Amino acid sequence: MAGAAVGEVAARVAGGVAGGVAEGVPAVPVEVACGVLTAIAVGSVALLCALMQERSSVLELAEQLRRDLDRYSPGGKLPSSRVLVERFRVSPVTVSRALAQLVAEGLVVTRPGAGAFKARPRAAAEPVGDTSWQEVALSADGALDVVPRTVDASGVTVCLAAPPPGVLEFNGGYLHASLEPERALAAALARAGRRPGAWGRPPLDGLPELREWFAREIGGAVTAAEVLIAGGGQSALATALRALAPPGAPVLVESPTYPGMLAIARAAGLRPVPVPVDPDGVRPDLLADALRATGARVFVCQPLFQNPTGAVLAPDRRAEVLRIARAAGAFVVEDDYVRRLVHADCGPLPRPLAADDPDGVVVHVGSLTKATSPSLRVSALAARGPVLERLRAIQIVDTFFVPRPLQEATLELVGSPAWPRHLRSLSAELKTRRDTMTGALAHHLPELALPHIPSGGYHLWLRLPDGTDDGLLTGAALRAGVAITPGRPYFSAEPPAAHVRLSFAAVAGTGEITEGVRRLRAACDEVLGSGS
Repeated sequence: MAGAAVGEVAARVAGGVAGGVAEGVPAVPVEVACGVLTAIAVGSVALLCALMQERSSVLELAEQLRRDLDRYSPGGKLPSSRVLVERFRVSPVTVSRALAQLVAEGLVVTRPGAGAFKARPRAAAEPVGDTSWQEVALSADGALDVVPRTVDASGVTVCLAAPPPGVLEFNGGYLHASLEPERALAAALARAGRRPGAWGRPPLDGLPELREWFAREIGGAVTAAEVLIAGGGQSALATALRALAPPGAPVLVESPTYPGMLAIARAAGLRPVPVPVDPDGVRPDLLADALRATGARVFVCQPLFQNPTGAVLAPDRRAEVLRIARAAGAFVVEDDYVRRLVHADCGPLPRPLAADDPDGVVVHVGSLTKATSPSLRVSALAARGPVLERLRAIQIVDTFFVPRPLQEATLELVGSPAWPRHLRSLSAELKTRRDTMTGALAHHLPELALPHIPSGGYHLWLRLPDGTDDGLLTGAALRAGVAITPGRPYFSAEPPAAHVRLSFAAVAGTGEITEGVRRLRAACDEVLGSGS
């Protein structure tokens, strides 16, 4: 029977004989069906035997050629494929596969159009060097530093590194891929690439249209001339701290605060001094005390949905913080990192501190990364007065400029109808995820205190029972299949209590949030005891 006919009848057999005649499929007589199936079975066995024989021939030929290689010098040419076919009475396919096996083993090299050659011996491994001298070199210059310029990125990498497979990501610092405006970003990048001059050198301060957009977003009397485009919030914060404080100087920070900012300060040789935060933000009385005691000229804060507590600086504290800083001759670095991650039940947002600052006290940092993608590293530095030129100079020396295609794509994104749609969708989803996590925690882990439920951002800050080691709990959680962030790195000095931070934006959805809390319950049972 012809191959096509066999295939047709076999299909009819599968549809008719085995399970009843399907609609539109002619019935096949049983005796015909049996004959066809027998023919197919016989053909399959024959094909299998042929494949096994071919594999055996390849292995035998490869072994023979390995032995023959001893007769060739390194670089010596092997017989052609045609000669090998005739000598060993095998097919060209067998020769090709046998040579490929030897190539994979590093015994033979092939050159298109030239043939196969015996591989030359691999060079001896380079001796392992001795880098121990660097321990002296890296520490000798800092022997006289008031503050050692150590670089500890562990507090940052915990939010950047992907967890092992199967581990739920409660420690992520960015949106899950399902929450990113991926299609809008792709469309914006495609449109940006077609703009005239999109791949040319941008103005050093950033595209004027993008600076104008950020100025409008900040509000108040801030103008485009007072805005610099920077490469992400982390880069902008590093520029600000280098511009405002010399090595060895104190810098006031909220306590607790973002570990990445503490890492920036310490890497610059600055000395972070904590100022406590409560549910209404930084305490102005303690800020004033810290400024008097240290003589610091910089205070770094997150007035909106503070990381990690989620606190919003209370209305009556906003003007007080600026007044205290102005009286002390100090700058306030405002890290407005998460303004676009509001929840659907959030009321009107307060303006950035920079919008209510006519005297140039505030150096504003605003970023789009958290609301879009980790790779859209575009932010704004806004300042008023002589400090702007210092910020500009340091940024140019460090990075020259933000790549123009990225700036053009950002302009396309924020100017498209997809941008407000994305923000509305994200706002609703973040609220749903927050409510799911708080509900699951209340049900499964009531012993973990949640003093504040934020209406923006992507995480919760939980206080652990007294005496709990947050490091031990983090390790137990990872063994249970959920990655969480310990609270210790968020404090610049001794923490008053043990905490953990849980992110609800980096997982796939509410189902993973519920499952992650269940796994965290098992970890708590291991560390705290099941009776807790």
